[in-house]
Amino acid sequence: MFTREKLEYQAIDVPDRFDVSATQSLDGATAFYEHMRKRHTVRAFSNKPVSKEVIETCIKTAGTAPSGANHQPWHFVAISNPEHKRKIREAAEEEERKFYAGGAGDEWIKALEPIGTNDHKPHLEDAPWLIVVFAQRYGEFEDGTRYKNYYVPESTGIACGFLLAALHHAGLVALTHTPNPMKFLNELLKRPSSEKPLMIIAIGHAAEGAKVPAVAKIKKPLDEILTTIE
Repeated sequence: MFTREKLEYQAIDVPDRFDVSATQSLDGATAFYEHMRKRHTVRAFSNKPVSKEVIETCIKTAGTAPSGANHQPWHFVAISNPEHKRKIREAAEEEERKFYAGGAGDEWIKALEPIGTNDHKPHLEDAPWLIVVFAQRYGEFEDGTRYKNYYVPESTGIACGFLLAALHHAGLVALTHTPNPMKFLNELLKRPSSEKPLMIIAIGHAAEGAKVPAVAKIKKPLDEILTTIE
């Protein structure tokens, strides 16, 4: 992370080194894949509570992600307050109505048809927690002096991947939501203009009888997403 004080390069031994066999390595990769392929994006949440400690621990996991120059250009706002969730839903649905009324274009709307989405977003209130992810376009010291962050979208995207994996590992379901534009989140959550909201993640447990679109289970085969050069 960036500080006013000059940080000198100092080499240390790799901490937490893992020494595993080829078999153990494949077993670990396979086990993680088998666990992650059971992750589902769910839009219907139960009222079963989720502790703040679980959310905090998952965000700590996100904070371990690699980032450009180790600046860690992200900020997470975790929200359980019903009034804040209501306001976020109202503002998000206003943008979504514009989206589905023609702002998205016919091709985009057609692409969403198998997913079954519309401008109605009850999950933003029903989920026990919302996490709003902000990308810090530049940093600021206490006196307002700016410093540059690097690879901000890439770094924050990796952190979000860590977060979603952590939430699934904690036995929770999550829904990523990206209303456009999202500037209302800065004002509502009192975040500085240096931060750009990237997504809202609704988090909790799946409601009894929750459904997922069948098309969501159709994943590209490996030969369509992988090119191997040996």
